[in-house]
Amino acid sequence: MLTKRIIPCLDVTLDKQGGCVVKGIEFVNLREAGDPVALAKKYNEQGADELVFLDITASHERRRTMIDVIERTADEVFIPLTVGGGISSTEAIRNILRAGADKVSINTAAVRDPDFVKESSGIFGSQCIVTAIDCRRNTNIHDNEDKTIIELENGGQVWYEVVIYGGRTPTGLDTVQWAEKVEKLGSGEILLTSMDKDGTKDGYDLPITRLLSETLDIPIIASGGAGNIGHMYDAFTRGKADAALAASIFHFAEYTIGEAKEYLEKKGVAVRI
Repeated sequence: MLTKRIIPCLDVTLDKQGGCVVKGIEFVNLREAGDPVALAKKYNEQGADELVFLDITASHERRRTMIDVIERTADEVFIPLTVGGGISSTEAIRNILRAGADKVSINTAAVRDPDFVKESSGIFGSQCIVTAIDCRRNTNIHDNEDKTIIELENGGQVWYEVVIYGGRTPTGLDTVQWAEKVEKLGSGEILLTSMDKDGTKDGYDLPITRLLSETLDIPIIASGGAGNIGHMYDAFTRGKADAALAASIFHFAEYTIGEAKEYLEKKGVAVRI
């Protein structure tokens, strides 16, 4: 049985010191959570399965990802490191992998040029390419009959729209259809973030997580909304995710990685202890 992965996420913005981990709600109203290198080292020591490092303002600010922070982080951790934010060329991917990352996460650039997924996976291998999909619920189903309509537990209906530039720009793309396309183009994994849930601590968006997990053959990382370790259990059991990504509950010391894994193991979820 494949073990489920627990992945702390370091949302990083550029500051005078070079980089700061932040956390907000729907990528805004950010508050500082600490130094990215120090936090990465702590999570490595606590037994995290992987780390995700997202330069969340790189695309919006039209700048490159912070290579120096990646290099310093990679020197301190010995688990897989995924880096995303502002990556739009194979040269950028090569530089990030050389800096010590194991995988790269592409989002806005993939939407703007889907062939970038195919090109990068062909050069570096599917195992290195994670496609990040940020999405929002869209209740306008009458004018979007070609979209994947999902029935919610409360009886409502929605489709999930892909958004880019840190959730600021809607695209009109259907999340399920887009995920199926990037899988065919060679993406090795999907990092799925529900913008409606991000930072709310109300739990992951289970309907879209479950549908993608059941539809695709590549792993799905659930992201957005973790408020306690019970939400991770829901992501794995009801959402059928392969990995659960969280930020606030770890950054602000509400739980340790070890506590999360111990809880999940007792509940019958296979995790690496």
